[in-house]
Amino acid sequence: MLLGIETAAECAGVALADDEGVRAVVWVRGERRHAETLAPAIGHVLEQGQASLADVDTVALDVGPGLFTGLRVGVATAQGLAQGLGIGVLGVTSVAVLAREVFDAGWRGQVAAVVDARRKEVFAARYAAPTEEIEPPARRTPAELAASLVAAGEDDLVVVGTGAQRYPELFAPLHVAAISAPSPAALVALAAGRLRGGEKPIPPGLLRPMYLREADARINWAQR
Repeated sequence: MLLGIETAAECAGVALADDEGVRAVVWVRGERRHAETLAPAIGHVLEQGQASLADVDTVALDVGPGLFTGLRVGVATAQGLAQGLGIGVLGVTSVAVLAREVFDAGWRGQVAAVVDARRKEVFAARYAAPTEEIEPPARRTPAELAASLVAAGEDDLVVVGTGAQRYPELFAPLHVAAISAPSPAALVALAAGRLRGGEKPIPPGLLRPMYLREADARINWAQR
C-alpha cells in the first residue's frame, strides 16, 4: 500500500494506491493551508480507500520544487508518518509528476514541466518519457526557458505547469496544456512504477526537499 502526499503547490492532495492502482484521491480546497488540512486529508483518503495507516508500506512525497512552506509541511509529515510506522519514503519531483500526468493522458512526445517560482523565475525540467529525463530540474527565467524551447524546434513538445500559464505571452509559440498543479494520483502512479522497477524507499531521516533557491524570507533579509 502506497500513500502519496502532494504539498508542493497551492492546494494539498493525498492519494492511496495498491498493486491494482489508485484506490482513493483527496484534494484539499483552500490555498496554502497545508499545515491545517493535510492530516485530515490523510485520514479521509484512508477511509475512502478502506485502509488504515498500518496497511501503508511506503510514503511517497512530492519533494518539489514548489512552495517552500508546503514542501516543509510535506517533508515533516512524511517523515513523521514513516518514522512512526517503521517504513521508508520515496521522494519524487513536482516536475516529474506534472510530466507523468501528460504521459498518462496518452501523450507520446516530449514534455516540458514548468513551475512558477515567483520573483520572475520558473523551475523547469524536460522529459521524453515518464522515466526519461532530458533536462533535470533547474531554475530559469521564463524568457530564457521559452526561447530555448522555441529554438529547439521540437514539434512533439507540450508545456505544462503554472509557470507556463503565468507567462502566456512568452510560451504562446508553444503548445501549452491546461494541466497546472501536480496531481496526487499521478504522484502515486509514478512512485509505484519506480518501486516496481526495483527502486528502494529510503529511511525517512534522509528525505530532503528540492528547493532550487533560498526561501524568500532569507532573500529579503539579505537584500535589506
